Parts: sequence; structure tokens; C-alpha cells
Amino acid sequence: MRAYPFAIIYLVPFSVILGYLLGEFFGGHFGGFLTFLTPIFVFIVIPLLDEVLGYTYKNPDPQKEKELGKKKSFRVITWFAMPITIGLVIWGAYIVSLENLSIIEFIGLTISIGISSGVLGINTAHEMQHRVNNKLEPFLARLTLLPSLYVHWGLEHVTGHHRWVATPEDPATARLNQSYYSFWPQTVFGSFKSAWKFEKSKLTRQKKRLIFFRNRVLHYVFYEIAFILFIAYFFGFFALLFFILQSLIAISLLEIINYIEHYGLLRKKDSEGNYERVKPHHSWNSSKRLTNWFLFNLQRHSDHHYKPGRRYQLLRHFDEAPQLPTGYAGMVLIALIPPLFKRIINPRIPTKR
Repeated sequence: MRAYPFAIIYLVPFSVILGYLLGEFFGGHFGGFLTFLTPIFVFIVIPLLDEVLGYTYKNPDPQKEKELGKKKSFRVITWFAMPITIGLVIWGAYIVSLENLSIIEFIGLTISIGISSGVLGINTAHEMQHRVNNKLEPFLARLTLLPSLYVHWGLEHVTGHHRWVATPEDPATARLNQSYYSFWPQTVFGSFKSAWKFEKSKLTRQKKRLIFFRNRVLHYVFYEIAFILFIAYFFGFFALLFFILQSLIAISLLEIINYIEHYGLLRKKDSEGNYERVKPHHSWNSSKRLTNWFLFNLQRHSDHHYKPGRRYQLLRHFDEAPQLPTGYAGMVLIALIPPLFKRIINPRIPTKR
């Protein structure tokens, strides 16, 4: 296995800049619509190519896993996401501050950068946040989440979601027949509450003083406010509006993936009221070749929850895991139409385990 196929994720921020430059070159209404190049690329071109390239069920050679897990090239690819994600958002704020964009261009640029902040930024932050015994990568993860105003999510994902996944206690697990639109406030506000609760409990156990002010979630909020003030001060009101909207798009893109990953799947309780161990059939899986390259094997989500410490290049396909009919890029569009999503996914939910 080589690391370079996973670098194609950087086509997403490239498409943002290319769309803007093409729009400036052609001008007019046509040029304005070219700023939508990124959503067209991510949600139309990629799903179509995903169908052409098909699946790969090949798993890493168990005898070479240790060597493969140590390859630095796989890590470096994710590290570049931090400066590119932050830089693209600041660049977008600067472009908006010039005040020569049409409404169509403003909307197209905002959506495109929001998609990049989600696909590149949050996705790579997710991979780096899981390296809990490594100081560098969780730090890079927090910086990468900053432009999405969702820094607390990295903490909650590792400490809360992975503990309570596929249970009613997890705000990031969608219930059977729940729509994405009712799931969104559940997971967005519930995850913040979960992260705050974890930090408060941790500090209480450590018998720390001034628990409220020591809470890392509060610190993350201050960092985000500082970033908001930075954008507003240097680039003005419309740049601030752009920044808030693109962060909402990034967050919503993350949460629709969360919605898809565990929809309708629940762990059973034993006779003592404890939940069974997380197993591969508690996460939806997809081994679509192209979208797994784009998402650092995130779609092999069953193994990610089964073995959370595994780096993305080591994640395995499980035949027994429930399988999505498409990759995530296609599933996002389906999830936006609740009746269609339920009609396709509900019959695929495992009923006997």
C-alpha cells in the first residue's frame, strides 16, 4: 500500500480556487456559477467515478501491519490539512472583503470553502485526534477544527462517541426512522453538552479548583471567539458572514456523515444492564475505492469503531458489517431526502445478531 492515493483529497481545496479563478476569467452569470465547482465535483463527479471504480475488499497483510502503521508518509498527508484549511478560509475572507463578488459568487464561494473545511479539515482532524498518545497530532487536529468552530467535537468524539456509540446515550447516533433534520440539533448541541460533561467529571475526579474556568471546552470557545474577532476586524462584516456560514456548512457535512454512519444500529444490553462491546455490525460500512481514498478509509467505519486506535491505512473491510449502497458522497444526497433514505436503508438494517 502506498500513501499517495490518499493525497487526492487535496483536489477539494484546489477545486475551490480553480472555480473562483475560472469565474473571474469568464465573468458574468456563467462565471458566477463556476464558483460552485466544488459541490459539483464532490457530490456529482465523485459519486459517478465511485460507481465506475467500484469496491476494494483487500485488507492489509497482518504480517506487515506493524511496518505499515509506522510509515510516516501516511501521517504527513494529514498534517498538511491544517495550514491549507486555515489558509483557505482566510483567503476566502480576504476575497469577500474586496466587495466585488456577486450574490451568486458569494454563495458559491461560501459553500465551496465550507465543503473543503468539512471534507479536508474535519476529516483529517478526526484521524489526528485519535492519536491520543501523541502530542503533535491532537494539537494539529484542534487547529484544523478551528475554522469550523467545532474544536470541542474532537474531544467529545474520542471520549464520548466511541464509548456510547450505537446507544441512546450517544447524541451522534441516529435513531431508526429519525430524519437528518431532527438529528442535527440532537448531535450538535448534545455533543457540546457531552464534551463539557466529560471535562467537568474529569476535573472533579482530579479535585481541581475553579472547575468551570479549567474546562478545556471553555478554552476552545475562547479560541473560536478570537478567530471570529480576527476575521471581523481584518476583513469586515461580509467576511464574518462568510466565515460563520462556511463553518455551519462544514459542521452540517460532518453531522450528516455521523447520521449515516450509525443510523438505526443499536447495541444490546446484558442481564446486568451493561451494553455489549462495540462490534463491526454497529457501524455502516462502505469499501468504495475512490471515496475511501478521499476520506482516509473513513468508510471502513466498522473497523474504526471496533479498533479505534488503528491508523487509517490499517482499517479493514468486514463482510458481516451492514453495507451502504454507495460511498459517503452519494449517501449525503440520499440522506437529505428522508423518505428516500429510509426506503433504501431500513431494509438493510441487521435484525438478528
